[in-house]
Amino acid sequence: MRFLDHREPLPPSLRGAIIALGNFDGFHLGHQAVADEATRWARAEGRPAIIATFDPHPVRWFRPDAEPFRLTTLEQRQELYLAAGATAMLVFHFGAELANTSAEDFVRVLLAERLGAAGVVTGEDFTFGKGRTGNRAALDALGREVGIASRAVPAVMDGGRPVSSSRVREALRSGDPQEAARLLTRPFAIRGVVQHGDKRGRTIGYPTANLSLEHYLRPRYGIYAVTGRVLATGEILQGAANIGVRPQFDPPKELLEPHFFDFSGDLYGQEIEVAFHHFLRGEAKFDSLEALIAQMDKDCEAARHLLSARGHD
Repeated sequence: MRFLDHREPLPPSLRGAIIALGNFDGFHLGHQAVADEATRWARAEGRPAIIATFDPHPVRWFRPDAEPFRLTTLEQRQELYLAAGATAMLVFHFGAELANTSAEDFVRVLLAERLGAAGVVTGEDFTFGKGRTGNRAALDALGREVGIASRAVPAVMDGGRPVSSSRVREALRSGDPQEAARLLTRPFAIRGVVQHGDKRGRTIGYPTANLSLEHYLRPRYGIYAVTGRVLATGEILQGAANIGVRPQFDPPKELLEPHFFDFSGDLYGQEIEVAFHHFLRGEAKFDSLEALIAQMDKDCEAARHLLSARGHD
């Protein structure tokens, strides 16, 4: 799958594409509906299908102090877009230049001249251009002037509300990974490189693979039933994970710490992806190390049961 940069001209073979245009961070049901329309349209006309995204997210540019909210990395998005049938992923690198690009120049200069788009598909509420002055009507009108057709996909409704990244984030922050997975059509997953920690887990019989949370959204702190995927080998592991600041130990340090059942290999330096399936309990500080270990025994037993009952692998 091609990885494209909006600042560079597209290869001739990808000009004339149909572009699904949006942030598409979570790539939830609503985003997938836009992508599906773009890929169907592209196939019907024998054109490449490109799914675009913005990185960093415009909110991060305008509010650099905003708390972490990312649902996927670019690498995760690339895999999701490929699975959705895209020929390529296009990254709009959001910075001062793009933030100050007028709605008219966004269509005339970027979409028409630089990218050579034949058509674009957006959600009905998509806005673009400096000050978010461009909307669906503006895209239609400007597109007609430069030969770009456009289509808008209505919001996917669920329970009387549109499916949105905000709803996914709300579910995760409230400790409901199953609701998040329903809206995403897959579990929320954090990907990272396993780093060396203080190795306290080994001393109490629960070695963990420590991951930094970086810019990911923070789900509710606590213990989860999880699966892990080793990217290099594709191996799938089941386990229980703590995400939070480890109140039992000083100094506090925010980490994702999965313990994988029946696994004795070395994961240091390897990239893994940890998927959140069930919330078990919140973080807690125990009166003794023995009490902590007893609770961890119960957590792992509960995680094993839930993962095996639902057939997670």
